[in-house]
Amino acid sequence: MRRPAFSTLGCPGAPVREVVALARRHSCGGVELRCADGEILTPDATEGAAARVGRQFADEGVEVMCLASYIQVGAADAGTAEALRRHLRLARAVGAPCLRVFGGDPGDPDTTARAAERLARAAEDAAEAQVRILLETHDAFLTGRAVADVLRRAGKSPHLGALWDVVNPWRAGESLADTAAALAGRLVHVQLKDVASPHDLAPVLPSSGAVPLAALCRLLDETGYSGWLSLEWEAAWYPRAAPLDQALAAFRALLRDVDRLPAAPTQSLHRPIESRNP
Repeated sequence: MRRPAFSTLGCPGAPVREVVALARRHSCGGVELRCADGEILTPDATEGAAARVGRQFADEGVEVMCLASYIQVGAADAGTAEALRRHLRLARAVGAPCLRVFGGDPGDPDTTARAAERLARAAEDAAEAQVRILLETHDAFLTGRAVADVLRRAGKSPHLGALWDVVNPWRAGESLADTAAALAGRLVHVQLKDVASPHDLAPVLPSSGAVPLAALCRLLDETGYSGWLSLEWEAAWYPRAAPLDQALAAFRALLRDVDRLPAAPTQSLHRPIESRNP
């Protein structure tokens, strides 16, 4: 059973009532709440404010299924560990079972070691908060293989997991099957999006671009994935993108129609695309 959700990255600055209306209109049971300045929850929000936001969503029957932070766990910044603890408290207060984090600078040779060490140390705080920290396939760790390596180094805590941003491993040349295999047993959340090409990352409506989304959905079904499928519509970074309302309609159509679409070529699952510079 596919569980549709969306990120508030697609409606920057929107209040709770607008986000809830979008969720209802497109039958999305969850939202991925972006934690950033100018948003419903900001990084310096109090736990009381986060709890009030959580109650607003819960009262409307919409789950805050992930708090999307911008913490880079492999950053050299000495304040990263405290920022991570603060965001874990916010996630707990808003009722989100997961906290999204990034890796850090891909050009820094110490990013991987710092990320693994920070995650290992944060696992105890995550357990106390009953929140899972999810490392996204992003920046220093574009591929499933890279994320899996960091998680392996960080240990086997059930409060550490992976978030698969579908575009990043794909544009780095990792096949869908290889990403799924690398993240097996650690995959908690999937962000779905579409783009015109690996070199043009402006968002296009789901199923209108080059990312093999139908094949992805079938692969997730085959692997028994039961988590959320969240549309990450990057309107905050691409203001000329179509309205989130339109993107969500295309997203829901994809999920309805995926089983009726022709089977994807085997190479879309198993053979990486030609080498390219992300």
